[in-house]
Amino acid sequence: MKLLVSIYSAFSRPVCRLRRALHRRGVLHAGQAPLPVLSVGNLALGGSEKTPLAMDLLGFLLEIGRKPALVTRGYKSVWERSGGVLSNGKTITGTWREGGDEPFLAARRHPGAGVYVGRDRLASCRRAYEAGFDVAVLDDGFQHLRLRRDLDIVLYDAAARTPLREGPAALAAADVVLMKNQPESPALRAGRAIFFGYHVRENGIIPLQDGAVRPLSALRGRRIYAYCGIARPERFFELLEAAGTAPAARAVFPDHFDYPDAALVRLADAAREADCPVLLTTEKDAVKIRDRREAFVGLESFVLRIELDLPAGFHERIREAVVNSSPGGRA
Repeated sequence: MKLLVSIYSAFSRPVCRLRRALHRRGVLHAGQAPLPVLSVGNLALGGSEKTPLAMDLLGFLLEIGRKPALVTRGYKSVWERSGGVLSNGKTITGTWREGGDEPFLAARRHPGAGVYVGRDRLASCRRAYEAGFDVAVLDDGFQHLRLRRDLDIVLYDAAARTPLREGPAALAAADVVLMKNQPESPALRAGRAIFFGYHVRENGIIPLQDGAVRPLSALRGRRIYAYCGIARPERFFELLEAAGTAPAARAVFPDHFDYPDAALVRLADAAREADCPVLLTTEKDAVKIRDRREAFVGLESFVLRIELDLPAGFHERIREAVVNSSPGGRA
């Protein structure tokens, strides 16, 4: 798998450079959405906190009185090709299988936001606008040059040894670059991009069946069986170790793993065999097993919540972009 990813990265970089050059020269053209578009993206193949950032933006936009909609491909979902509305801002209108695990998580976290799924992101923007939403948060949009954006936000971890879709020189095409585990540096620029630092932090745990948030420290001294099916799973385990709650045993599944019933039974059996009465997973994994807890009888099961520690200057930049934007910004 690592070899295939490396091969893909080797081909992806020159292709992305060519596509950007063709857009700059006007050979290729981007579609114009009828509402402002804030894009969240990255350079890496695999996870880089795009979903937590998109959810942060949805929450912030709701706080300042806007009506945001998440526009996302819905990777490996039923609606990826056909398109669909996972949330209309009032009701969740589909399942995680129909809309995708990460979009479903966003819909649960921010019920006042719309969630539109499908490969045709321009069509999703139009549907969101017609439904009354006034700003789109485009998930994984940095390489999606077929849609114009008002603000391109790119997450970048210089220390990560992860194959890249594009080289670091592409950061010059961004408006805002968020550098992981770096101090705030709004004076640092590359091209038109302004740089801010950010950190990932745990934000407590909740029972798998929902309930009050409690501190992760409540699990210190307990034997924890931690499991996840996410890109770069080491990030999950590192957060637990940094909080003094290193798991006694762990399991890693493929990204977007759908947890069939047999896998849940094996997971619970493995936890019992490891003498771990506590199961702990990520929010992305939890949306797929929350209603299928029968295998976990006799075990305590929790979900780790995370959030991004972002500087105030970043949110001010977002506020400015929304206030000053006009529908269908630049490519």
